[in-house]
Amino acid sequence: MGRWEPDAAGRLLRAALELFAEHGYEPTTVADIARRAGVTERTFFRYYADKREVLFAGGALLEEHVVAAIAAAPADAAPYDTVVGAMTAAGDALEERRDFARQRAAVIASHPGLQERELLKLASLGAAATAALAARGVPDDVAGVVAEAGVAVFRVAFEHWVSGAGTPPLADCVRAAADRLRAAAQDATPA
Repeated sequence: MGRWEPDAAGRLLRAALELFAEHGYEPTTVADIARRAGVTERTFFRYYADKREVLFAGGALLEEHVVAAIAAAPADAAPYDTVVGAMTAAGDALEERRDFARQRAAVIASHPGLQERELLKLASLGAAATAALAARGVPDDVAGVVAEAGVAVFRVAFEHWVSGAGTPPLADCVRAAADRLRAAAQDATPA
């Protein structure tokens, strides 16, 4: 086993994506992933709780980027602009991981349990953004609505970004989706 080789976590991630693409998510085992990565199962569990978490380990980092960007926004920025700026910053941070994101999205799309876990990750992102906005003094009800709108903008932008070659950078996709939402909200006729 190559347990002394560097970047065990990265090798495990690459091995998992390869195996999920070759054999599907369900049939792939932790033992298969560890073997392909050249590590032991014990090493696998040092980095990931289970094979599902290989796909979701970056969620905490995404939340950290969004929360930090919300905290760093100018004090006079409107809540929606603050959230869009944070989601755009997150898009910049993810840009170099487009190939991984595409592979990950394909695996998640093929498995209902993973789709559910993705929704939970997005709900957690929304809660973190809500708390970060509230910490800036945005009323709770406004913070919640704006944060959820920001997550929806990010999700739509992300889906477009991973959909194929030739799509613009994720940050540009976020800005475009945010602009579409803003325009639609301004065009809406109150009930």
